[in-house]
Amino acid sequence: MSHWLTIWRAAQLVGVPRGVLQQQVRSGALVLTDGLVTTDELLRLYPDVKLEETGLLERVAHIRDEAFGKRLRERLLPSQEVLAQRLFHQTQELADVRRWLQRYHTLVIALQTRIHALQDDGATPLALSELQDFVDQGLAQALATEQADLLTVMDDMLKVMTAQVTVRPSGHQFCVEGHDTLLQAGLRAGLKLNYGCGNGTCGMCKVRVISGEVARTQPCDYPLSEAERAQGYTLACAHTAASSELTLELLEASGPQDIPQQQIVTSVRAVTPLAPGTRLLHLQTPRSHRLRFLAGQSVTLGLNRPDGSDVHALYPIASCPCDDRNLHFFVERHARDPFARQLFSDGIQAGDAVTVWGPVGDFVLADSARPLVFAACDTGFGPVKSLIEHALSLDNAPSLSLFWLATRPDGHFLANQCRAWSEALDLFEYELLAEPDVTFGALQLARGMRADLFEIDCDFYLAGPEAFVEALDAELRAAGVPAAQIHSLMLAEPVGEMA
Repeated sequence: MSHWLTIWRAAQLVGVPRGVLQQQVRSGALVLTDGLVTTDELLRLYPDVKLEETGLLERVAHIRDEAFGKRLRERLLPSQEVLAQRLFHQTQELADVRRWLQRYHTLVIALQTRIHALQDDGATPLALSELQDFVDQGLAQALATEQADLLTVMDDMLKVMTAQVTVRPSGHQFCVEGHDTLLQAGLRAGLKLNYGCGNGTCGMCKVRVISGEVARTQPCDYPLSEAERAQGYTLACAHTAASSELTLELLEASGPQDIPQQQIVTSVRAVTPLAPGTRLLHLQTPRSHRLRFLAGQSVTLGLNRPDGSDVHALYPIASCPCDDRNLHFFVERHARDPFARQLFSDGIQAGDAVTVWGPVGDFVLADSARPLVFAACDTGFGPVKSLIEHALSLDNAPSLSLFWLATRPDGHFLANQCRAWSEALDLFEYELLAEPDVTFGALQLARGMRADLFEIDCDFYLAGPEAFVEALDAELRAAGVPAAQIHSLMLAEPVGEMA
């Protein structure tokens, strides 16, 4: 029996990015009807899909955790209460179908009784016999049990373990897994949701439930008015999906201009050497005040020194917005950067307070379904890493390519992360290049791109020193890449200490 699926669910079932299926739709290989695809059509395109080989839930969890460098999640299933509610909703749907079948069966039996009555009244035997056979065959066919196709079975299983959420008016979709709240799941999926504290206090994450049901999983103090409750409003940070399908009405940020400026006093969680000339600074925000930012943006870090003076520095965030409490920065050793001098001289220790101002910058992912190409030089890998992780959350790009230039021997300080992405994701490829001359290295990267990518309509994201970005930008434009498809971030040279 054929079953209708959204592109989001179809991609999840066959284990490919949504961007791949969208390309199939644009090429005519996959046919949509009112935005939906049938399981028959999907099986025609992917005839070899098997539940055992797909390992759907395990693959989704594995790719996400490997790509973001996290431990495997301990809990893949929702809580017992939420699981019970989703099962109850599916049972209700099944009960509704059975009731309709029973009514249909009763109607046909009544029709058979009328036919027998007509026979007793002397109607034409042959005509009544043909009508009786037609009714019997139709009833047998309607009540026959058809073998459901594999994708339908997989979809029913997923509806219990992962709820599908549709956002209005944007039409974006995401899934809620495990013990995630609606806010956590939406951020992991790369949505630009509106929120503040994230713990049920400020009320900024209010959403309206259009269809489906939610269940509260976290305590919340924000008082919704009676009018808001009557209209279906709830807090995304404190609730999860109780039904297998949920439709929410909410506003999403359209770009950097919709992200408010914030000032947060964070604490240093760890300072980790990545290479002799590079350290990872891990800051953690308070639970009640998280940083809302877009992938690729930067913030100013401020440190109060014992002598009463302050040091400030602008750094790109190297982590994904999906984890808004843990902020990562790649800090390069530089004599003219007072903040870096403090970090490399062990003047910044775990537990120290660091003030964060921001975010700033428009080096963010464009709303596009084209293949993505990233080019970074040295610590320009920081904002590029944030963009890549965000792109993986969106699961919308057909492919991702990374070109990373290192101008010093320890410049590829996270090459293992690139290998992990490549091994876990079929859609990701990368190339590492070592060259001390920035401009010459940029030209070499451009030649590599020209050999592999210029015949493809791509979006390019460039991050690094000014000489690197300008040289690569000029090469891309000369090759015919439209200016609107080139996005760049020039990392400014430190200018010295600020009083």
